[in-house]
Amino acid sequence: MSQLLDPNDFIITRKRKKYRFALFANSPLCFEFSEWAPRAVDVLEIGAGTGLFSVELAARHPEQTFVALDVKGDRLQKGARQAEVRGLSNVFFVRARADQLVELVAARSLRAIWLTFPDPFPRQRSAGRRLTHPHFLRIYAELLCSDGKLLLKHDNFDFFCWSLEQLVAAQWLIQELSFDLHESNLYDEYKIKTTYEQRWLDEGRKTNFVCAKAPAR
Repeated sequence: MSQLLDPNDFIITRKRKKYRFALFANSPLCFEFSEWAPRAVDVLEIGAGTGLFSVELAARHPEQTFVALDVKGDRLQKGARQAEVRGLSNVFFVRARADQLVELVAARSLRAIWLTFPDPFPRQRSAGRRLTHPHFLRIYAELLCSDGKLLLKHDNFDFFCWSLEQLVAAQWLIQELSFDLHESNLYDEYKIKTTYEQRWLDEGRKTNFVCAKAPAR
């Protein structure tokens, strides 16, 4: 890691984003794409935002290793700081794009991939950027172990239904499904709330959820 930055140097400029990037750069749990050294990973959260969802999973499963991935390091630093406060050493935060996954994680190594409220890219011309597009589903299938699972949470009903269509068309096996996760009897761990999920629930939105297994190779 390069020389540590002093976050206080950025406060007087009122550029809070730069301040948060300094916190990201200084955390031993945070990595830029170019800094990440391949290692055994059990669970990957893509589009992790603050990464607090992965932090809670890591706290519940100290025997597993978690990676929270997002393109915005200024958000990820919040989860990293919380992980440090809680003394967790089994969760890491990587600033990278979803199309760089194959360079970050070994093939057929993951137990689970979480997609937590990814950008729905509602315009049809942007469909290829959706994280449940067939292109990404093929990547996930290569990264998951034989009994690995893809788990998706989302509040946008149209995007969620579109994602289900892509999973079915690609012959993924739907194992668990709910159009109102927090009123379902599904596993309590699925109901851990992300930072934005709590806000949307307060607004009366419902969390849609699906757990799927990749087609047999």
